[in-house]
Amino acid sequence: MRIGTGINYSGGFAESVADVVELEKAGLDIVFVPEAYSFDAVSQLGYLAAKTERVQLASGIFQIYTRTPSLTAMTAAGLDFVSDGRFTLGLGASGPQVIEGFHGVKYDAPLARTREIIEICRQVWRRERVVHEGKHYTIPLPADQGTGLGKPLKLINHPVRERIPIVLAALGPKNVALTAELAEGWEPIFFHPERAAGVWGDALAEGKAKRAPELGELDVFAGPALAIGDDVDHLLDHVRPMVALYVGGMGARGKNFYNTLATRYGYGAEAKLIQDLYLDGKKDEAAAAVPLELLRAISLVGPAGYVKERVAAFAEAGVTTLSVHPLLPGRDARVASVAKLRELIG
Repeated sequence: MRIGTGINYSGGFAESVADVVELEKAGLDIVFVPEAYSFDAVSQLGYLAAKTERVQLASGIFQIYTRTPSLTAMTAAGLDFVSDGRFTLGLGASGPQVIEGFHGVKYDAPLARTREIIEICRQVWRRERVVHEGKHYTIPLPADQGTGLGKPLKLINHPVRERIPIVLAALGPKNVALTAELAEGWEPIFFHPERAAGVWGDALAEGKAKRAPELGELDVFAGPALAIGDDVDHLLDHVRPMVALYVGGMGARGKNFYNTLATRYGYGAEAKLIQDLYLDGKKDEAAAAVPLELLRAISLVGPAGYVKERVAAFAEAGVTTLSVHPLLPGRDARVASVAKLRELIG
């Protein structure tokens, strides 16, 4: 099982990079750089490529609406080049609040757009002349919609790899089925090992039935919080605000994917309460309402023996990469946490 982590997009980037350099030495396998509505991820990934040697670098995530498909492919190929073949393209739809509120772009048809973007990216990486006629993207642009001068082109440079790994952040059944069909990796949020199959099992099976053999097995990325020790349970409280933000504040009532996920896990009443409190401006109360049972299930927090058991539970549920969020403060503690996890995994 691989170990990954993500960079805090609201923190100091230089400090985060220094963390990654040390984490790489401790056994970190992959690092995700988010974008949200902070600094762009591309510049930071390029900087990381220059500062690291072995660790895989991933976008976590590039939003599918904010770049043309060809630019997404060009950017991925460029990052793969400067990192000597260490880049993974993480894609996702984000949400209407960010896409329409920050970018001013209509949030529509995420499933169909993702399918077309993947097809176009792989054409670009194979250095084919890009021709695509889809519902959402037509390349080249038809003559009656532009100057009429557009013609099929292929990437000038030769990519390091003609198939850069694609990881999709997906929650809903149709999105997860698409991911299992087309992507190299799947990144769910708040992965609950004991209840994941009940939520996503059918969708994964549907997608894998259509999966091309050359894609190999689906890489499943879970994102648990991490703290290993005999007196660390209190650190679970640090996870509460993030869960409350997503379950309570990421979207409106009836339009919150994360709230729906908590409900499908069996926490419907709690999810409703968290959302009501959060949308009423009672963020602390919303965080306090997050069930401790859920926090424990989606985290790796506790004594070494307990964490080892939970790692086995994640593996049994199909997880291949633990993209952890170390909770202990300080660089030395974060590095030690990853090193200890590497020791427990073996």
